[in-house]
Amino acid sequence: MNSEIETIEIDGDNIPLEALIEVFRDAKSEKRFRKKAVIKREQERELKPYQAELIKLQKHLEINNKKMIILFEGRDAAGKGGTIRRVTRYMNEKHYRIVALGKPTEEQKTQWFYQKYIQHFPTGGEIVLFDRSWYNRAMVEHVFGFCTSKEYDDFMEGVDGLERDITKQGTILIKLYFSVTKDEQARRFERRKTDPLRQWKLSEIDMQAQERWDDFSNTKYNMIKQTHSHNAPWMVVRSNDKHRARLEVLKIILNSVDYEERDESLDYALTPEIVISGAREIEIMDAQRTRSGKFTN
Repeated sequence: MNSEIETIEIDGDNIPLEALIEVFRDAKSEKRFRKKAVIKREQERELKPYQAELIKLQKHLEINNKKMIILFEGRDAAGKGGTIRRVTRYMNEKHYRIVALGKPTEEQKTQWFYQKYIQHFPTGGEIVLFDRSWYNRAMVEHVFGFCTSKEYDDFMEGVDGLERDITKQGTILIKLYFSVTKDEQARRFERRKTDPLRQWKLSEIDMQAQERWDDFSNTKYNMIKQTHSHNAPWMVVRSNDKHRARLEVLKIILNSVDYEERDESLDYALTPEIVISGAREIEIMDAQRTRSGKFTN
């Protein structure tokens, strides 16, 4: 067997071919890394003017003693957490809070369902961002049987009244539902499995999200159809492209308030391929079911 190592002469030196291939691969990998870093910097730069506008919006809420609640709902791995970080990155920490509640305690299980959420509601001049909200009952709890049928039905019948009261008292309520495709969700889960910096994000619920995809689609349809209202409409955000989704969410928030010193040179128009009203999403899902017998969103 010929065990000679194949080499290539460069400037009088014989360089093993394997070493050259390895150097080429490393250079190619470094080039990809640099390209990704450049793209990420450009994307973050694109967000900054809108993030600056959020500071003005905060000031307006503070001066006028107004309150805002933003609900971040949607599929697992749909980009809710990353969007929340971009929304709050430059905001005044004294005037916003992020609320991400865990499993209810034994004491909370004996309380009125909304009690654990209401205690985190904003005071005048404050924004509260719920990383998942009372709509857990309409989605995860219902799909996995963590609540009874009566508890689910009571929620679906009563939530419109709660949100009507919230908005009647002057609180600005923004309801966002993040939507990814099944393939994109699977890709993000796979990355979480293999990336040690992301493994903490992978929960037992996540592990079942793909096999329960249709269950979540049916539950999403019922939730949006029954709880989309004039007082508290849903905005569905297509988030396969995380950056575009984040930019659109910044615009949604900014468009919800007529604040002072708005930078009119910015484009505040929403992209219809990315942001869909709850009513329009129901029309799209109805058409999907008519065409193929099931929902695909």
